[in-house]
Amino acid sequence: MRNQDTGSDSCAGIGSQLNDRMEIIVTGAAGFVGQALAAALLSDPQVSSLILTDVVEPALPRQHEASKVETRCVKADLTSQETCQSLFTPSLSAVYLLHGLMSGASEANLDLGLKVNIDSMRLVLDVLRSVNPGVKVVFPSSCAVFGPSDAVVTETTMPLPGSSYGAQKHITEVLLNDYSRKGLLDGRILRLPTIIVRPGTPTGAASSFCSGIIREPLKGERSVLPVAPDFEIWVCSTRTLIKNLIHAREIAAENFPSSSRIVNLPGMTVTSRQMLEVLKDVAGEETVRLVEERRDPVIEKLVYSWPARFDTSLAERLGFSPDGTLKQILSEYIEDYGEGLKIQRA
Repeated sequence: MRNQDTGSDSCAGIGSQLNDRMEIIVTGAAGFVGQALAAALLSDPQVSSLILTDVVEPALPRQHEASKVETRCVKADLTSQETCQSLFTPSLSAVYLLHGLMSGASEANLDLGLKVNIDSMRLVLDVLRSVNPGVKVVFPSSCAVFGPSDAVVTETTMPLPGSSYGAQKHITEVLLNDYSRKGLLDGRILRLPTIIVRPGTPTGAASSFCSGIIREPLKGERSVLPVAPDFEIWVCSTRTLIKNLIHAREIAAENFPSSSRIVNLPGMTVTSRQMLEVLKDVAGEETVRLVEERRDPVIEKLVYSWPARFDTSLAERLGFSPDGTLKQILSEYIEDYGEGLKIQRA
């Protein structure tokens, strides 16, 4: 159906408007994280209205069939001021800014990365501070804002991005933090670990292989490990991420440190070898043999610029949830997305 207000293509979900509860918008909602977050919000009793938007029309998660949340899916270009003014309105209670160009793609196309990851974000934030001052804005940032470090990283560690993606994320962090300092918006800036295991197909993220070396072999398909087996990376599960994205909205503004809205989210440090060992435990030796080690210097340059150890004591004090074990993460992936997998038990 055509949405007359936004001038964008949209689909309408079922449900009734509950005026005393929250209206939420999720950008980047056609992506994996956006869809997982939308599914959780459709079951959230605090939410009455949900707008899902992306450059393609987002799908309605299957959870909408049993939900009373009024849901709209909108195809929209968030680099357009007219579109942003039609979507980001005074009625919104919270905003999740999940749209963006991923790490590998941002490195390959600087101008597009600047347009999507900086210009679009500033446009959205400026519209919000004008029409809905003080609204909660949850912005998922990345550990890519830092440079390589052998030390444990805290929220006060100096960012020195080793990629265009990290630089673009850091710029938006600084802007939203300043708008929050001035009381223009109520930002919650979350530095996300790498999420494993992402379903679907490989993405433009430099870390896409972290999911690929598990996801593809479980489907009986070959995959490439483009880094050394001892490569370390900070990761967390989809379930934990979604739980923490929702929790970020619920934290009272006064509970954040006075000078910063930035939080390193909980995760765990793992190596490529450890991921493959867990895959072997769950699916057997034959499955692991589908992974070929073939080093890629372009990917290595990006992912080796990310730190792998974080101090998450602030996140713990704010009530964010820790993650489980690697084996639990893999088991959750199979439970949530495992239809059609070819798992040969060890």
